[in-house]
Amino acid sequence: MAWYDKYMAIYGKKLCEIPQVVVEDIRFRLSDIQSDNPLISIVVIAYNEECRLTSCLWSLADMQLSYPVEIIGVNNNSADKTEDIYKSLGVQYYNEMRQSPGYARKCGLDHARGKFYFCIDADTIYPKNYVDLMMKELLKPNVSCISAFWSFYPDENHSRFGLFFFEMIRDMFLFVQHFKRPELCVRGMVFAFNADYARQVTIRTDIRRGEDGSLALSLKPFGKIAFLYNRKARPVTGYGTLGSQSLWQSFVEHVKVQGKGLSRIFYKKDHYEDSDDNLVKRG
Repeated sequence: MAWYDKYMAIYGKKLCEIPQVVVEDIRFRLSDIQSDNPLISIVVIAYNEECRLTSCLWSLADMQLSYPVEIIGVNNNSADKTEDIYKSLGVQYYNEMRQSPGYARKCGLDHARGKFYFCIDADTIYPKNYVDLMMKELLKPNVSCISAFWSFYPDENHSRFGLFFFEMIRDMFLFVQHFKRPELCVRGMVFAFNADYARQVTIRTDIRRGEDGSLALSLKPFGKIAFLYNRKARPVTGYGTLGSQSLWQSFVEHVKVQGKGLSRIFYKKDHYEDSDDNLVKRG
């Protein structure tokens, strides 16, 4: 039995489909770990995540924490009942009507009280030691931010066996890439940083994707981008980055994309040009 099976039991279900005893337990546990003087702000951003947000919050409610935390939510202009999930589970949240992960993360930073900011994606499930293990690295001298590896949950189209090898090859590539281009290895679902440093730079809101890596790059003058390889800190997420295609198709596509600029892993870069299709068009 995988550690996340408990949370997968309600993953994909609306709140009305979840037993009330489970809802009440999540609400109580979330309330119990909230601190009036947090060192860490755990910020959950959500866009149309009515059927996955409860599962994510349940995993956060079960965290084993050595530090005072606050858990806050950002509802990023959802058209479904995402906002009702925050209300029902007693999570303080903010509505950000401007659409993009950049706006959502900036909204969270604007309201965060903790010295350290943990990015949490609503379609992702986190292991109980995730925050503590990430903090152990983040508190080290000369570290401005940290990222980690992640896994996908198996389903009818993606076997546990196939995912193991897919993730092993991907992780090996990211491990090599991180020596020279650590910012390209950062993913928002597994990203935490010193909030004081982040307030001195910019979370980009003019791009559709890559705001997390861009922020990591801008934090490098304050300290290095660290990585955590501990499997006990590996969250499980859905297939937003893979789509519905098979693992083999995903693997081939990733090889084609990454192979085009493979030489990048041998040298550093402090600036990136944006492609037109990644820019947010403003009226």
